[in-house]
Amino acid sequence: MSSYYSEKLNANKLQLCYEIAPLRIKQFLEAEIEFVLSRISNNDHVLDLGCGYGRVAIRLTEKANHVVGIDISRKNINLAQELYGKIEALEFLEMNAIDMKFPDNCFHVTICIQNGISAFHVDPLSLIKESLRVTKTGGKVLFSSYSNKIWDERLDWFKIQSNHGLIGEIDFDHTKDGVIVCKDGFKALTFSKNEFLELASNFDVISKIHEVDNSSLFCEMEKL
Repeated sequence: MSSYYSEKLNANKLQLCYEIAPLRIKQFLEAEIEFVLSRISNNDHVLDLGCGYGRVAIRLTEKANHVVGIDISRKNINLAQELYGKIEALEFLEMNAIDMKFPDNCFHVTICIQNGISAFHVDPLSLIKESLRVTKTGGKVLFSSYSNKIWDERLDWFKIQSNHGLIGEIDFDHTKDGVIVCKDGFKALTFSKNEFLELASNFDVISKIHEVDNSSLFCEMEKL
């Protein structure tokens, strides 16, 4: 699973992306975490796909019994272990989200938030299938993407990242309709309510769409 985030925008560079985020984006990021926490019970084992340096995983330990974060980038995992490796309820592993080494039915909740379904640059059906495989029957899988209501603020954030040299120069001729394109090959899509529901319809799940904070679209799938 080769991606821009695993090869270029990782570890301390990824950390900087969040440090320089405008206030409205920080609000969006917090709202996503709070929504996920609302879907977790105290005894749950939770899997965080594309965990980066552990920014979300550490927060999930506020409620979950155990949290496993996986990421394709060894640099991300090294930083996560450096920052949070002493916390017993938290574990970080270098692993591919479409070829996980876990047995079936391991986790109560599996999450892939902040538009990871786009950022991973993998087939979304394969990603959902593998996420459901490792999730227990009756468990939940949560995917999120950006709402179109936060387009201006999202674009401003990516401009700031570009100005800091974290991503390439934005290609404004092709950046529109929820898609951000940079001249170095970076591309970030979004998924609409209907697109999420169409993806979920391929699996034996009960699916719901939630709009959170006028900034995120969550697709919540309960595994049957």
